[in-house]
Amino acid sequence: MKEIRYEYELDFEVRDYECDLQGIVNNAVYLHYLEHSRHKYLLSKGIDFAKMHEEGKDLVVVRVEADYKSPLKSGDRFVIRLNVSKEGRLRMVFHQDIYRLPDEKLVLKAKTLGVCLLNGRPIVAEEVERALFS
Repeated sequence: MKEIRYEYELDFEVRDYECDLQGIVNNAVYLHYLEHSRHKYLLSKGIDFAKMHEEGKDLVVVRVEADYKSPLKSGDRFVIRLNVSKEGRLRMVFHQDIYRLPDEKLVLKAKTLGVCLLNGRPIVAEEVERALFS
């Protein structure tokens, strides 16, 4: 099997309140994990959300596909690894995989599509293009 090379990763630990009655992480919580790792990745690339928003530009999610493979439980440590690519002229695609630590068991595979809006209309944000795709 071909090993995937990721351009970014971020470690986490499951907190008790993120679990449901079954004792596993609630499905919606994974979306928060994915969002946090995307934000940290973008910040690591120098993309300033607050500054962009002041200019009328907002990075928004337009679609998320998530395949749940195995559950996480309270206290589990895990890592989110990601890559980013382009789809068409306007869309950014974040490929995000969650692995439980230390055994590296695949927990979730996700594909998140995002765009940049300027006053509500999709645009190509030059600063994002330079930071992510140059």
